[in-house]
Amino acid sequence: MTSDEPSSPAIGRADIARILAEALPFMQRYDCRTVVIKYGGHAMGDETLARQFAADVVQLKLCGINPIVVHGGGPQIGRMLERLNIESSFEDGLRITDRDTVEVVEMVLAGSINKNVVADIQRAGGKAVGISGKDGNLCIARKLRRTKKDPDSNIERIIDLGFVGEPEYINPDLLDTILMSDAIPVIAPIGVSEDGETYNINADTFAGAIATAMGAKRLLLLTDVSGVLDGQGELISELVPSQIRKLTKDGTISGGMIPKIESCLAVVKGGVEGVIILDGRVPHSVLLELFTEHGVGTRISEHGAS
Repeated sequence: MTSDEPSSPAIGRADIARILAEALPFMQRYDCRTVVIKYGGHAMGDETLARQFAADVVQLKLCGINPIVVHGGGPQIGRMLERLNIESSFEDGLRITDRDTVEVVEMVLAGSINKNVVADIQRAGGKAVGISGKDGNLCIARKLRRTKKDPDSNIERIIDLGFVGEPEYINPDLLDTILMSDAIPVIAPIGVSEDGETYNINADTFAGAIATAMGAKRLLLLTDVSGVLDGQGELISELVPSQIRKLTKDGTISGGMIPKIESCLAVVKGGVEGVIILDGRVPHSVLLELFTEHGVGTRISEHGAS
């Protein structure tokens, strides 16, 4: 330990044994099941958190769980566009992506970021395979079409986001092959259309499509917030559709959290038992969520605890 690192109380052997024993039922719950993790935000930009995340993913694999990592990279894309003097703008949180921009997006996501995540996992003792949705036609994408209503005329207009897409079809065979080889898939959220066009896909949306296609037990969305908070700022640990409708109506769930929650509900309706929004800034948040009694984020499910 270096002098500038905070000291922590020693953990005795009995404490370690107790922690492992308490985690055993949760390990059994996820044994041989697939867990998809959307990795992004501060957790990916902080070197210490990145190392901890990689170690956590390797731990899941060693416990008999099949982790699949889907990563984002918005800030890194933004910095590269600035360096190349390519202007970039957003519409409803989505980057408008022309042909020059999509080339940079693919270079950053499927290149440097993807390989860095793979390297982190392998340094932690795991085996990882980095791919994008274009590899093996993993993700057949279609152009994302959005409309926006003019507040004055009340007329809807079509928003052209360029090469921004959404998953149309996920081919699970490639991921099954990687998982059977005892490796961890690390996926960049890039898709390809049937006519060969490359599309940039929102990482949350991409991860949800992967989780649904793979019949995952859990989808974890690492964010820079604690989860969904109530009116007093306290974490809501569990949400079902009826509660979500009520909290949206009274304004507790608002702003950018609304589309994220709607996306989570779609994944749950697609057969995934639970989608968890959790704070990636918390050390070992993945292990805490999966292997402890109450977890650390907000779980969204169809019927409550599962």
